[in-house]
Amino acid sequence: MNHKWSLYWHTLRHLKLVQFYARVWLRLYRPKVQLATAPHCAVQQQHWRSHIAKAATLHSANEIVLFGQSETLTKTLWNDSALPKLWLYNLHYFDDLSSQSSPEKMLWQSQFITQWLCDNPPAIGNGWESYPISLRVVNWIKWLLQGNQAVDGMLDSMAVQIRFLELRLEYHLLGNHLFENGKTLVFAGLFFEGAEADRWLKKGLAILTKELPEQILADGGNFELSPMYHAILLDGMLDLLNVIQVFDLKCHKVSSTFLRTLKDTLERMLYWLSGMVHPDGHITLFNDAALNIAPNLLQLQHYAARLGVQSTEVSKEQVVVHFPDTGYVRLQQQKWFVFCDVARVGPDYLPGHAHADTLSFEASFDGHRLFVDSGTSEYGDGVERQRQRGTAAHNTVVIDNVNSSEVWGGFRVAQRAYPKIIDLQQNPPMLTASHNGYHRLQGKVIHQRCWQLKDGELLIVDELQGTYQHAQSFLHLHPDVIVLSANSHSCQLKLMTHILAVDVTGAELNIESSTWHPAFGVSQSSKKIVLTFKSPTLKTIIRESLKL
Repeated sequence: MNHKWSLYWHTLRHLKLVQFYARVWLRLYRPKVQLATAPHCAVQQQHWRSHIAKAATLHSANEIVLFGQSETLTKTLWNDSALPKLWLYNLHYFDDLSSQSSPEKMLWQSQFITQWLCDNPPAIGNGWESYPISLRVVNWIKWLLQGNQAVDGMLDSMAVQIRFLELRLEYHLLGNHLFENGKTLVFAGLFFEGAEADRWLKKGLAILTKELPEQILADGGNFELSPMYHAILLDGMLDLLNVIQVFDLKCHKVSSTFLRTLKDTLERMLYWLSGMVHPDGHITLFNDAALNIAPNLLQLQHYAARLGVQSTEVSKEQVVVHFPDTGYVRLQQQKWFVFCDVARVGPDYLPGHAHADTLSFEASFDGHRLFVDSGTSEYGDGVERQRQRGTAAHNTVVIDNVNSSEVWGGFRVAQRAYPKIIDLQQNPPMLTASHNGYHRLQGKVIHQRCWQLKDGELLIVDELQGTYQHAQSFLHLHPDVIVLSANSHSCQLKLMTHILAVDVTGAELNIESSTWHPAFGVSQSSKKIVLTFKSPTLKTIIRESLKL
């Protein structure tokens, strides 16, 4: 089969039927804009509890800074084709309304809203796509619930946006997009009152009732398997509980069953996240993930407590933490925290945020990151985006220069690796797993990896079953790690006050330049250890050799 058609076939065959006909429907059907005035606002039954403040993006009355890039707010900026789509989307989200505000900032924010109303006529441009509508409307409602006054035309515009959204729900994408659509309908249905608002509320609750158990797995993790998106969704669900408490204490339009499910889900999500953060308190960077986008664990725990949601943490003394539904395993002993990726690439019908990283891992030593996922600095369909999604950008094995899963097109995956756990032990902490991502190659290769912590050492054993021409294992180092010396079978690393020795058998060791991308728009110089297989079995031992 032609390679291009093979990519399409192995991508499309996993989609749900609804994704096909919803995409056709969106292309063919353009709903009429309904310009009727907004319903009356509902009466608050209690005050909005302070949410988690986001980073400021409005730096003056007309200066917007997103991902480190500053632009002047003009009529044409909203849809400037010279700017990345992600940058423009974030411009339309209005996250600054959820940042720390002051009387001066409130004036800027009011002017910001007014300019959007003037520059973005209904149903035209990026701002009228369903996802930006969803995030913007929620941010506008949260801003109003904090005591700010609506600018002229704001409430009527919100109603027009919600009516448009209601007819363009993102069933072609599903996942977090559809969830945000449903959440926005609930926000609007509670913020306004009357028959139209009741319809929005009913539709939004129906979407969330169906999506919650599908998107949040039994172990508490989000099914897209990105710790960053998990934290973003958790923050949004806390906002959802917040707005329900503001408007529905006496009305009881939201059923007690839904509320109980929401709170139980939030508790499981908080527990999962506590097991997926490094000792520095920040997330692992598996799949599409970056720091400083989602709130951190401590912020989410404090917000949950303000809303009456209990949170329990995975103990830092627990030597093995296994999340069986999402597929992540954490091993811990003495100074080591090792996070192992034995997860699928994501739901088969929605792998858009997946990387070809099966059997990769991250590790901290004595509270500091040592081996890191190379991170995510951009979206889109560029060469760098493809490289960051590729297997060589992760701490795992590449066979014959082929990715373990066929990531392509920015957010697509064709043939994909399926992992399985072979053995998991507590004493000493040990995990053995394999994946079949390379079985599609002529040599039918199966990659098996074992991680073991014993006596303060990390042992990694890679075994390749099948035939191949070339194989390499990569270990990406945090930028703080200094390579002191290296030869063909060992190297010495300096991490803060520690000297670590890396010894390998079955491969040739080389040190190469690399980059780490802990945030969107950020690239930091780093080093990587490249191990070229000389036999089907590679053993890597990392131990502390000296403390300065």
